Amino acid sequence: RQRKKIPKRKDTSEKMLTKTNQADLPNVFDQQKEHDQLNHIKEEIGALAKKLAANGKEVLAQKGFSKEQQDIFEEMFQKCFVSTADTTTKLLPNEETYVFTGDIEAMWLRDSSAQVVHYLPFAKTVPQIGRMIYGLIKRQMRYIGIDPYANAFNEEANGHCWEKDDTDSNDWEWERKYEIDSLCYPLWLLHAYYEKTQDARVFSAETKTAFRRILDTWKTEQRHDVDSSYYFRRVNCPPTDTLSNNGNGEPTAYTGMTWSGFRPSDDACRYGYLVPSNMFASVVLGYLAEYASSQYKDDAMAKEALDLKNQIEDGIEAYAVRNVDGIGETYVYETDGYGHDVWMDDANVPNLLSMPWLGWCSPDDERYQNTRKWVLSSKNPFYYEGTAAKGIGSPHTPAGYIWHIALAMQGLTSADENEKTQLMKTLLTTDAGKRLMHEGFDSNDPEKFTRDWFAWANSLFALYAMEYCEL
Repeated sequence: RQRKKIPKRKDTSEKMLTKTNQADLPNVFDQQKEHDQLNHIKEEIGALAKKLAANGKEVLAQKGFSKEQQDIFEEMFQKCFVSTADTTTKLLPNEETYVFTGDIEAMWLRDSSAQVVHYLPFAKTVPQIGRMIYGLIKRQMRYIGIDPYANAFNEEANGHCWEKDDTDSNDWEWERKYEIDSLCYPLWLLHAYYEKTQDARVFSAETKTAFRRILDTWKTEQRHDVDSSYYFRRVNCPPTDTLSNNGNGEPTAYTGMTWSGFRPSDDACRYGYLVPSNMFASVVLGYLAEYASSQYKDDAMAKEALDLKNQIEDGIEAYAVRNVDGIGETYVYETDGYGHDVWMDDANVPNLLSMPWLGWCSPDDERYQNTRKWVLSSKNPFYYEGTAAKGIGSPHTPAGYIWHIALAMQGLTSADENEKTQLMKTLLTTDAGKRLMHEGFDSNDPEKFTRDWFAWANSLFALYAMEYCEL
């Protein structure tokens, strides 16, 4: 994603806008109060970053890192840790929080969740952090109620958009690329926040409505070709920026899995059953079922979620597992139910590399280890080895470009101390002197990179650093 001129969408449809409860938003609120509160959050996070960075620096010294590497880590950790709060966060009325993606003004459901992942351990002990995350969850649930098919939203219903696409959109939406993980991440964040804080305020009527929209959407998309009204057409763009087959995507057969139009990179799926995203959906459906029962006393919804979870898992088992010579049983990245597969892994999460981190399996799971072998090898067409680094890239960026997100995730899912150490050293030496993470960088020349400002990558580096240094 690159910054571009913002077009105004000409959209007269009121269908979805009637569901936004805009009347619930106060017309006036104390902007100075919100400004002061955000400054307080920044101060709290800045002090925390400084303390953690100093502790991490001591750990690196004990692990044998050079003085230069220690100094780089201290500065990089502080800048990455504060990035989301300092540069991408706004406090809104009704205790809501708007977290935009960085160099683009819109809020992605996926990115905004991942941008606060490193703050979650402090959500209870630092109340201001908890307030920020609670507000983000509240805002996300509102957006899902507006349209569960959209991946990115505006702060207001102002009609700003990435492109004037042919799809059933409205003025709240920056982009309406349907991605399963856009619905997974808010459920994942809600669960992680509640586990840490026991703050039951997140279980509002609006959250219950979001649960309903998610279930209905995923069930509909199990039979996308028959039951779904979703389409997406964009003109004068690369093939990966629109859906084939007149905006409907390639044909799929029923498998039990749920269909996705686009990947977490925002690139179009080649085949509609995106396996890592279905794994993620299975995990968060367990959370949805748990809260439908325990918080809303809705056992029918809980059963519906568990039934869907089981159908997705059965579909993965029946249609996404392959036996690779010399490796064993492994998973494919995409499939269509007709026997066509995509053999690759993408840097963006959820991906196959991230399975244990998502909660799909344990790190020592045999199929995961088999899959990890090939996605971190030349068998993955987007795995690159250069003179400066090796790791997973994406068709979303130039060939030979590795993503910092993928390096951090490789570390978060590794049990090998040597591998983890090498990944940390790579992260410290591929920032082009910015002391911040990028999207992708040239594996032979890290001075060449995409996106000077990418908060998701900053947050995942901070999380990996905290895990690696046991902070």
